Amino acid sequence: MAPAITLAADAPTLSAANTGFMLICSALVLIMTPGLAFFYGGMVRVKSTLNMLMMSFISMGIVTILWVLYGFSLAFGTDSGSIIGWSSDYVGLSGIGITQLWDGYTIPIYVFAVFQLMFAIITPALISGAVADRVKFTGWALFVALWATVVYFPVAHWVWGAGGWAFELGVIDFAGGTAVHINAGAAALGVILVIGKRVGFKRDPMRPHSLPLVMLGAGLLWFGWFGFNAGSWLGNDDGVGALMFINTQIATAAAMLAWLAYEKIRHGAFTTLGAASGAVAGLVAITPSGGAVSPLGAIAVGVVAGLLCAMAVGLKYKFGYDDSLDVVGVHLVGGVVGSLLIGFLATGGGQSDVAGLFYGGGLDQFWKQCAGVFAVLAYSLVASAVLAFLIDKTIGMRVSEDDEIAGIDQAEHAETAYDFSGGGGGASFSAAPSSPAQGTPAKKVDA
Repeated sequence: MAPAITLAADAPTLSAANTGFMLICSALVLIMTPGLAFFYGGMVRVKSTLNMLMMSFISMGIVTILWVLYGFSLAFGTDSGSIIGWSSDYVGLSGIGITQLWDGYTIPIYVFAVFQLMFAIITPALISGAVADRVKFTGWALFVALWATVVYFPVAHWVWGAGGWAFELGVIDFAGGTAVHINAGAAALGVILVIGKRVGFKRDPMRPHSLPLVMLGAGLLWFGWFGFNAGSWLGNDDGVGALMFINTQIATAAAMLAWLAYEKIRHGAFTTLGAASGAVAGLVAITPSGGAVSPLGAIAVGVVAGLLCAMAVGLKYKFGYDDSLDVVGVHLVGGVVGSLLIGFLATGGGQSDVAGLFYGGGLDQFWKQCAGVFAVLAYSLVASAVLAFLIDKTIGMRVSEDDEIAGIDQAEHAETAYDFSGGGGGASFSAAPSSPAQGTPAKKVDA
């Protein structure tokens, strides 16, 4: 997924070590989606828990089938106009030999395809946190299918596909700052501007119902992210994957500490939600940049991302858009921060010889990063808003106000997450106000 490298003068041969490593990384990336489900599931109110879990899990089903049928071909097939790919051999994954290697690498095409599939799965799942509590499950499932086809597959080709315009321009995105996080964050903003706010937004208490569940989800995300990031070099032959691995840990730790420090100064408390959110912000920001920066640079990336994302989550109250679980504040802002900082902090000694401003490279790479960031942001924002509008005007995107108030779990899934003496769980419990990590001062939490 990083710019292609030549591994040897002769044609590559299958490497059992790299193949095994990439299969493990693929499994690690897959576990991030259930981790995300727990992370989001703990952040919503009791009456929305199962729906939040299902919005991530359904992506594992829908996107897998689409990827096999045509998604891999659109994303990584032969380039057409620097916009989209297509290879008939990739349709249905039917024309691929089991030992046929991905071009220029030592792993089979099947291994590359399944690794990339896991990225395709989690990206629309990330969007779901922004629309918590109010979206029809059928509308969401249709949105996932259409969004993956119209937005994710083409953007993946732009950024990582041979011939894609961003790839050819030299935009650096090691593991998904643009294609995954900015893409999902911009989509989240587009959708919520169309479907509107939750009933009671800024009026009713909407505090996370299970912070232990949030911390469990954050832990699974942190664990799986090593496969997400280090695996994106597609092998272990030159040490770049190791650089990305250690930078992932460093930036995540730095961002968590920065978020907590901001939270303590601004709101007077260190919260578990702040720790979890800060860690995710660091993971997001190092995703595009970790192969280009030094370990000290990773600290800088983490600190800047932790602070800016902590500030950004409160913007929804200022501007009035209802981003339920701060997808815009963490994934969009974090993705932009990590992608743009490459233009300043790239050392020229990691994944490529490209150096940023602070290492004597001038601003050339920064402007390339800007092109990739803002093109993906604009396309995803507009396309996602159009898709949400069309779905809303046809089969409907939102549940009724009565169902939203009573609980979307019961309305959409005929279940509740917790059985309180047979009483059904969700309807009888209301959450407290948002925590400091979601932009509301700590004093208001205790009011």
